[in-house]
Amino acid sequence: MTDPGPAGRGRMKLAARCRVATEAPAFSMGVFCLILLNAALMGAETYSGLAGEHRLLLHTAEQACLALFSLEMVLRIGAFADRPKAFFRDPWNLFDLAVVASAFVPFVRENTTLLRLLRLARVLRTARFLPHLRILLIAVGRSLPGTASFLFVGGLVLYVYAMVGWVCFAESDPGHYGSVGRAMLTLFLLTTLDGLTDAVRAGLQISRLSILYYASYALLASFVLVNVLIGVVLNSLDEAREMEDAERRDPKRPGSPPPAGAGPEASGANAPGTDVRERIATARRALDDLEASLPAADSRTDRRLEASHSGP
Repeated sequence: MTDPGPAGRGRMKLAARCRVATEAPAFSMGVFCLILLNAALMGAETYSGLAGEHRLLLHTAEQACLALFSLEMVLRIGAFADRPKAFFRDPWNLFDLAVVASAFVPFVRENTTLLRLLRLARVLRTARFLPHLRILLIAVGRSLPGTASFLFVGGLVLYVYAMVGWVCFAESDPGHYGSVGRAMLTLFLLTTLDGLTDAVRAGLQISRLSILYYASYALLASFVLVNVLIGVVLNSLDEAREMEDAERRDPKRPGSPPPAGAGPEASGANAPGTDVRERIATARRALDDLEASLPAADSRTDRRLEASHSGP
């Protein structure tokens, strides 16, 4: 393998030291406690009396939390100093960097509401240190395509039943079915089966056939569609668990840092092109051995020829 040079060796040493620090259990626990402290400070600011009395203390504590968060990001970026592209391949690194760096953007710092929302996003960083919460968030993300299809089908069913309800109950119950919008809102609330009994009683006073309308809607919307949505989420949850287990079993996955305490050799083992360089180095060593063996073979051949000529 080619020599990376002084600069390359320096980056490897820096990455190894930062990696040992960021992968230490005490570091993760400290960052987790810092996130909870930051959340508690935001909660304290909602009390006007407490915020007015200790405004300077709360502001100082917030700035201290921001400084510690920035130091954490510097260490995490330093852990990828030998391969910076791998840092940006991890979605959690991008999320953490965006949340912390947003506090230094001039426009965001001047907007109090937006700054508070971004500070609230720091609480979501606890998912990085809680595997079960991380699996749940991954499952929610993976379920979005299926959820979008569910919302389209559910909206279509809701619109069809709302139009039927408007045709049948608009004159007798304009408060709930006076327009398609009111009908859709009424049926959406009935999806949870809350108030279905009162709606059925009111419908029976209009027509006995209304029982078919409400029974079919409850069966289709409250049982079939809701269970389909639950199935989509559970399927995504199983896929998220499998992904998490696969990442734990494969420590050399793309974008993952080498184990703590690994030296520069381990740091470069997963770098792109390392296998090709190792094969080239092996081929070169084989060629060197072959070239070294050629003079010895030639000398042995010459001695054999001389012995054959000198013989009787």
